[in-house]
Amino acid sequence: MSVLITGIGELTTNSEVTGDALVIDGAEIAWVGNADKAPAADERVDVEGRAVLPGWVDSHTHLVFAGDRTAEFGARMAGKPYTAGGIAVTVNATRAATDEELAAVVRKHVAEALSQGTTFIETKTGYGLNVADEVRSARIAAGQADEVTFLGAHLVPPGEDADTYVDLVRGEMLDAVAPLVRWADVFCEKGAFDHDQSKAVLQAAAAKGLGLRVHGNQLGEGPGVRLAVELGAASVDHCTYLSSADIDALASSDTVATLLPACDLSTRQSLPPARALLDAGATVALASNCNPGSSYTSSMAFCVTTAVLQMRMSVEEAVWAATAGGAQALRRTDVGVIRPGARADLHVLDAPSITHLAYRPGVPLTHSVWRRGERAN
Repeated sequence: MSVLITGIGELTTNSEVTGDALVIDGAEIAWVGNADKAPAADERVDVEGRAVLPGWVDSHTHLVFAGDRTAEFGARMAGKPYTAGGIAVTVNATRAATDEELAAVVRKHVAEALSQGTTFIETKTGYGLNVADEVRSARIAAGQADEVTFLGAHLVPPGEDADTYVDLVRGEMLDAVAPLVRWADVFCEKGAFDHDQSKAVLQAAAAKGLGLRVHGNQLGEGPGVRLAVELGAASVDHCTYLSSADIDALASSDTVATLLPACDLSTRQSLPPARALLDAGATVALASNCNPGSSYTSSMAFCVTTAVLQMRMSVEEAVWAATAGGAQALRRTDVGVIRPGARADLHVLDAPSITHLAYRPGVPLTHSVWRRGERAN
């Protein structure tokens, strides 16, 4: 079935096409242009002057989890610093949960994100940290998310030797999980995995044919960005603390700097240097980092608003980073863009322009959403 959408007040396409109307045919965009030249369609929808943009592409989430870390959040707000060790709390709860309980959590958050305009979502394993639970997490994630990343190297389980655990991750665990995922990631950070351990995991994953991602430079300057660029990772995520050499390395590579501002606010870290990255020519994405410990939000609009109001990004830069930037971080060309042949993922704002995302902070502006050509609300 085809749908002609007219009355678009402002159309953000992230592509060379422009206009005030578009046609969805099945799961794809079939046509974009001016309404007076629109082809016939089975149905017509007038959005009455509202802004239309691609659906958000959230390229970094951790949705396969159980349990609650409210107490940890409260302690942080009272002054306790964030450390990587809190992940172990979620690991214990996740291991104890049933498959259906975990699947229900993922479904809930995917639906929550979709209702706010997120039409394409990546999620990770990483709260199992043994072979059986990492495989289980990957299987559950693959049933709900658009992209799945193996993050067995999220934390060394308490009481285990780090090097022995790395051998497990890049050996038996990787062998078991690889058929279920597209990507592999590692938390290259003080308190998690050092440069050599991270490199060993990533090289083993690359040898299995997986794409690479890196958690890096969240808690301080470190080797994460340099390692990601060296190994040709699609994205290095967090990038909160960057040296000038890190920024130059990202600018001269095709590794995307994925910024997670909701996480930095929740952990009371500095916000990442978005303006310096953009001015240097680096590619920037924005993502939610939705997880129970350090960034429990699925609101990409909140991330866009924060990027504009506090990180000196323009509205256009922030919206691009949360749509096309996220797609580039996932090496996708069919989402985060409105053009013929792209996936019919649309976000209609109850506002005349994308500027209102920052102009009216905190106001829910999602009017309607199409995902794969189906209206979701």
